[in-house]
Parts: sequence; structure tokens; C-alpha cells
Amino acid sequence: MQVDWDKAINEILAEKMACQACNALGEEMIVGYTRNAEAAEFALRCRDCTDKSDCDARKLVVVCEACARTYRVNGQRMDEAAMMGVMLDECRHNLEESVDYLAGYWKEDAEIEYEDMDKGLDEVDPELFREEDSWRLRLEEEYLQLHRWFREHHQPVPDPGWRSQYVEDVIGLGYTTLLGD
Repeated sequence: MQVDWDKAINEILAEKMACQACNALGEEMIVGYTRNAEAAEFALRCRDCTDKSDCDARKLVVVCEACARTYRVNGQRMDEAAMMGVMLDECRHNLEESVDYLAGYWKEDAEIEYEDMDKGLDEVDPELFREEDSWRLRLEEEYLQLHRWFREHHQPVPDPGWRSQYVEDVIGLGYTTLLGD
């Protein structure tokens, strides 16, 4: 008898989640937020950060109960589908913030002449625009991966109308988006 080990392992690990901090496996994990600086070492959104030593940013993490205590995670026990819903909401929130910034919040941070207030960030500071637009595109790619997960697992996408509203907002600003036309 020949055993398909890849298939066997995938079946055993199906719908299992791994703690981001200690890699413990379970069908449910604590999904929530922490400002603990040590959590920057394993929080997904912090993976590209260069200085994680004194990070007090709010971090979304997926951890076992023991690690939730250690890192003081404000969260709830969830299965994989619920966790993916939280991650999708987090991604959407970050995308909305990015679009709001491109739409005009950048003007509050920049010292620009009053006459330039009608211009877009791409006209006033092309380098900053490229940086912010690059961040938005990475978030859009993440959103598409999360969306694909729901489809592949035959789970309903939470708040499916969000995507079309987001696309309209981005196109209305004169920018392109990976999420549709």
C-alpha cells in the first residue's frame, strides 16, 4: 500500500491554526490586538518593519491562550473562518485609511502653499505619493488573497458590497486599483 503523505498531512492539518508566537496548533486561537512591543516580532503587519524594538503600535495577532496572556492580547477565541473575517476587516480598514490619506489627509501633514491645496499628492510630492500608493497596492494584493481564501473555502465573503464602494472611491480620486473597474 502506497501512502500519499502530502495528502495525509494536509487532511490532518486542515482547518488547524498556528500560534504566531509559539507555533502551537489548534482549531481555535485568540485573535485580537496588543500594543506589546515584543509582539512586533511575529505580528503579520510588522514583518516589514525595520525597528521593532520599541513598537507601541496596535498589532493584530493570532495566538494560543498562553501567548495571549503573555502578550496581553485583547481578543476572542475564534476558528479559522472567523479569524479570516477579522483579517479581512483589518485589511479593509487599512485600505480605507490609505484612500482617505490620498484623498486629502496628506494636506494636514504637509507644509504646502495654499494655492496647491487643489492639487493631488501625486503632483505636490511624487515620491511620497509613490510610497503611499505602493502601500495601498500591497494592501490590495493582501485583500485579494483574503478574498480568494473565502472563495476557495466556500465561505461567504463578509460585507461583499464593500469592494465596489472602495473601487468607486479610488477611481473617483483618479487612481487605479487591483480590485476592479
